[in-house]
Amino acid sequence: MDKSISVKVIQTDKAPKAIGPYSQGIKLEGLGLVFTAGQISLDPETGEMVSGGIEKETRQVLENIKGVLEEAGSSLSRVVKTTVYLKDMKDFPLMNQVYAEYFKENPPARTTVQVAELPKGAKIEIEAVAAI
Repeated sequence: MDKSISVKVIQTDKAPKAIGPYSQGIKLEGLGLVFTAGQISLDPETGEMVSGGIEKETRQVLENIKGVLEEAGSSLSRVVKTTVYLKDMKDFPLMNQVYAEYFKENPPARTTVQVAELPKGAKIEIEAVAAI
């Protein structure tokens, strides 16, 4: 790796602690990018999954991503790419409504896929790449 690029692990209480051997985020200083780990709807204060349907889960996921990005010196407005993993593609319209609330202007590029299973029985997981 180029010596002008350094890797910084991002850790914040504004997002749930990692439930495995990974970092909440990685900041590439020198490139001006931050990559978040996939976030599920774990409440960072309680460590419990948020319940109440895809809308509540999506909100919590995006709040978790927001916390990681802010700790890295970025924000949701600087997200350039997201990947959304849905347990059921039938949840896409409701997820999309909540997602649009968080990305009102210049929304990032996005990929959405249906997956067989997500950690802790989550209905949604989202990861993001943002500029710093």
